[in-house]
Amino acid sequence: MSQAPLFLPCAAGVESLLAEEVTRLLPGTRVEAVRGGVGLEGGVDVVMRLNLESRLAQRVLVEVAEGPYRREDDLYALARDVDWRLWITPRHTLRVDVTAQHSPLRSLNFAALRIKDAVCDVLRDATGERPSVDTRHPDLQLVLHLGPERAIVYVDTSGEPLFKRGWRQDKGDAPLKETLAAAMLAAAGWRGTPDAGGALHDPCCGSGTIAIEAAQIACGIAPGLQRRFAFERLLPFAAEQTREQWQQMKDEAAARVHASAVPIFASDVSFRMVDFARRNAERAGVAQAITFNGGDALERPAPALAPGLPGTLMLNPPYGERIEVLGKAASPRAPPRAPRPSAEDRSTPPDFFPRLAAHWKRAYTGPTPGWTAWVLSPDMKLPGAMRLAASRRMPMWNGPIECRLFRFDLVAGSMRA
Repeated sequence: MSQAPLFLPCAAGVESLLAEEVTRLLPGTRVEAVRGGVGLEGGVDVVMRLNLESRLAQRVLVEVAEGPYRREDDLYALARDVDWRLWITPRHTLRVDVTAQHSPLRSLNFAALRIKDAVCDVLRDATGERPSVDTRHPDLQLVLHLGPERAIVYVDTSGEPLFKRGWRQDKGDAPLKETLAAAMLAAAGWRGTPDAGGALHDPCCGSGTIAIEAAQIACGIAPGLQRRFAFERLLPFAAEQTREQWQQMKDEAAARVHASAVPIFASDVSFRMVDFARRNAERAGVAQAITFNGGDALERPAPALAPGLPGTLMLNPPYGERIEVLGKAASPRAPPRAPRPSAEDRSTPPDFFPRLAAHWKRAYTGPTPGWTAWVLSPDMKLPGAMRLAASRRMPMWNGPIECRLFRFDLVAGSMRA
């Protein structure tokens, strides 16, 4: 595989952050942020590097065909012009996924079938054999994107989406994706050092996604170090020299792992979720970097920090679209009371955010540099509900839910930034 157009999709609102990340990973590379992701050019080394190191991309896609279309036969012709012998043999398996935006075609399944037919026909004509389809664990995963007039065929070099870091086994009802947690940290400028965010605390940690992602950043752990990728089964990456280069990349990533320079704290009102988070952190290799506690976000005091060290509160509290039933943290024998948010709660009490802001005022204000809070919420009126002035509000999507990442600067003597 020589230099080819690459596309890295990401969550809406994260495009500029992803462009900055790719520029940092690949100095001197021309990177273009577009709606839904970033584009660039690269070869096998770039593909491997991005899969291993990108925290914000959802996948690494290689463009292999692009052109106009009106009917399914046009898609067949487009894919038929690709020499698929360079990617797989008849012993490999494949799958075709389709995304569409204002496509005139009636059946996306038939469009996928025509791409599959083209790949199989190329290999049958060349070898006399056809590859098989595997819808669960294919060797070659193709993505067909259909616009109003033009179509693009991509090879997905990632396989499973990149938010699957390889450590999550215990999770709540609505776990935050690791890529979105990383985007929240990137938007906050938190890089796991005393002068870039300082200490971190997630008081509604759930299964630990934000804290674990932060700890891996602080410890220099590459996000893809614990998983496998689809490109490892494809022919452009099968040469011995390429395999040695890939092993060297992983060895270098493993060698730069270090202890965190800042403390990281995570707590949740549900002790069950704290246990999940602790086990996930162990699998992620960062259990020693995070202090876990049970406890109510409305009552837990601020962690004690070294003089001069700033603190960052980072949380993704539950909201109705994301979670659907009441939490289970309270004992069934305890007197009835309003539920307190945790990652397994399915509703938020109407007075939770005003009370949270009041608690922050009491517990998280003091001498400079102090604490800064970042809250991801779909409620555009959240600052008014908290009686706090948001110094920043960044659009960010949690799946299909449009949210804002609000920043609140917590200072003594005033509830405003």
